[in-house]
Amino acid sequence: MQIQSSDRSFQYGDAIFSTVSIRDGQPQLWSLHWQRLCHSMQRLGFAALGETTVLQQVLASISAQEQVLKVLISRGEGARGYGTSGITVPQLYCWTAPLPDYQQVRMHGVRLGLAQMRLAQQPLLAGIKHCSRLETVLLKREAEQSGFDDLLVCDQQDYLIEATAANLLLWRDGQWWTPELHQAGVAGVMRQLLLDTRLATTALLPVTELDNVESMALCNALSGIVPVFSLTGRQLDLEPALQLQQQVDVLLQDR
Repeated sequence: MQIQSSDRSFQYGDAIFSTVSIRDGQPQLWSLHWQRLCHSMQRLGFAALGETTVLQQVLASISAQEQVLKVLISRGEGARGYGTSGITVPQLYCWTAPLPDYQQVRMHGVRLGLAQMRLAQQPLLAGIKHCSRLETVLLKREAEQSGFDDLLVCDQQDYLIEATAANLLLWRDGQWWTPELHQAGVAGVMRQLLLDTRLATTALLPVTELDNVESMALCNALSGIVPVFSLTGRQLDLEPALQLQQQVDVLLQDR
């Protein structure tokens, strides 16, 4: 795989991607990955790219029974400048990496802090997993220097959005809630699975919700459900998150 210097993904981050878990040699939750990719291409005004073309390259790129596969779709190649006129052929790239071992964090949970940095609000990009990810890079640097396993991130109005590489789940009033992502953040496929199966509900969640939270979890397509052991040093109840983890693991057996 070689990306040309004229490719929009290289020049401007004008691309989208999805990180797929390969289990038993097959792309897990593919329908949700494709749904997000297709919706993102439409929102950003990319030329159409058919699912058959993408899935054929995904399947051809799989080289192990268990691994990570990244699918990146660029708007295409173009001349110098930001304009998109005349760019009609999207470029598709796939590559793989070893699947990380999440066993320990899934069993024992992670320690979370709260990021000082805030996410910018931009509804035209909210929810899309695009390649302009400098905010995430800066947040990950903050997390690496924080002493916590990860950080929760708010937007500029102090609404909870996500962790640095996972969606957020809060246990409240006997059910799971996940932040609405109309202004910022990435709408993950594992989050979508929880919404589709009514295991979670969206809500605007101000940062003050953290004062009384009893249980929390993180989720993404690779790790599944990861309990939160502690939040800024305060220990949380792991049991609701572990129960959710078991429910989701059962759902994933058929997906």
